[in-house]
Order: sequence, then C-alpha cells, then structure tokens
Amino acid sequence: MGRRHGLALVTTALRIATHNVWGVRGDWAQRLDILRRGYEQLAADVVTLQETILADDVDQARSMLGDGYNLVQQRTREADGQGVTIASRWPVGEVIECDPHVTPRTADFACTTLIAEVLAPEPLARLWVANHLPDYQLDHEHERCLQAVVAARTLEELVSARPGHVIVAGDFDADPDSASVRFWTGRQPLEGLSVCFRDAWESTHPGEAGGTFVPENPYSADWDWPYRRIDYVLVRCGRHGGPTLSIDDCRRTFDGPDTTGSDHYGIVADLSVPVSAR
Repeated sequence: MGRRHGLALVTTALRIATHNVWGVRGDWAQRLDILRRGYEQLAADVVTLQETILADDVDQARSMLGDGYNLVQQRTREADGQGVTIASRWPVGEVIECDPHVTPRTADFACTTLIAEVLAPEPLARLWVANHLPDYQLDHEHERCLQAVVAARTLEELVSARPGHVIVAGDFDADPDSASVRFWTGRQPLEGLSVCFRDAWESTHPGEAGGTFVPENPYSADWDWPYRRIDYVLVRCGRHGGPTLSIDDCRRTFDGPDTTGSDHYGIVADLSVPVSAR
C-alpha cells in the first residue's frame, strides 16, 4: 500500500512470495505459462525463488517474472545452473551469500542462504530479505541446523550494523516440528544462539496443516515424503515484542487443479508497518 506524502511515495505494506519452482522439469512450457500468469496476478513486491535455472541461454526467473524486478542470483550453482533467486521491485543494496558447507555431506547440493538488502520506500525502509535453501536430504537435519545458525548469525550482524526489518523466506526442507525450524521460530536454541522469527502461516492459520509438498500435487514424485509444510515466510521479532512487521495475511499459491506450477505449492504473505510505527 502506498500513498503520496509531499513529493515522496510512502509505502506501508509489502507482499512477499516464495516458491520452489522445480527448475525446468516436467512440461516446462505449460508450467511457465501458469507461473507467468500467476505472478502477474500476485503482483508481489519481493519474490524468493528456489531451484531456478540460470545459464547462458536460460534465465528462468526473468522468464517467469518479466522485467519489472531487480534480480539477485546465487553465484555458486548446480552444473545445470540451478540455484536460488531474489526478485525485488525496489532497489537492492548489499548482497551476501552465506557459506552453507557446514559438513562434508553438503558438497553435492547448491544449498545457500542468499541475502539482499532491499531499499524500500519509507516507512518500510531497509529490508534484509533472506532466501533460505538448506540441505534437503531426510537424514541431514544436523546440517540444516548448522546452516540455520550460519544464516541467523549473519542476519543478526547485519541488522545490528544497519537496522531494518528481516524476512526469511524459502524452502527449508523441514517441517515446523524439526529442530531447525524450531530454532527459527524461537522454540529451541542451537550452537549457543537463540533467535525468534514469526511464521506467517502459523500466525494467520493457527492449527492448520498448510502442506506445501504434498502427494496430491500432480507433480509430486514421492508420496511418502515425511515433511509436508516445508516452505515458509518468517518475520524477525523485535527485542520486546512480536514481529516488526504485522502479518496481515498468508496463503498458499499455485495449488489449484489448473494453477499448479511446480512440485511445491507456493506461499504469499501480506505484511505491513504497524500503525504505531507509521
């Protein structure tokens, strides 16, 4: 939501979407059409995408989103160009890519936390947006915990030096009961660190399952995968209260019979500056 104040545009709200788009697998031409139309309708201000292909002849994120976004791309990618992307309608400042290789077991997957300093209009102002994609293997929760700590420490250092709102959005490859997600949501310390981020889905749909990687998805390849809600939008909490941005709405995207565009459903959240802070 934006309004004019003098000659400046004052922006009090933002929409952020996250989606693992499954590379160019399956019927990519059909999926691309669905994703293009869907993202045009969503009109998100910030998008975090996982498993995007970036190669000499392919820029999957640009093909999906068009020219209305500044794109931040993961540098170290899979052999086929697969990695993660942050897209922002607003200017981007510093970009940081956390080192995810916390044990030798992470060497064969281009996991990362890609962080972009998004320079939104006042009173939103600086946003630290992190696209979090840790290790995916079922038995790699140890690595996911260590990767969460690396990402969280980096974000705490950044916001300490240059204050702003912090949003972590991505495919965490773990459900809400896992140690790594419990760490993010303030329920469990790890490696001597404790943080607290508010889960947008939990905030707006308490008690609802909200699975994003589910066997009923026509692109699902594993009916018995044990983790179902694995895609998140998280907002950092202030020192003495809840999230620094109000979570006004959160819903699944690309989850209908004619709108499924990946083996994951997406998530979109509407956030705003609390009235008391405007």
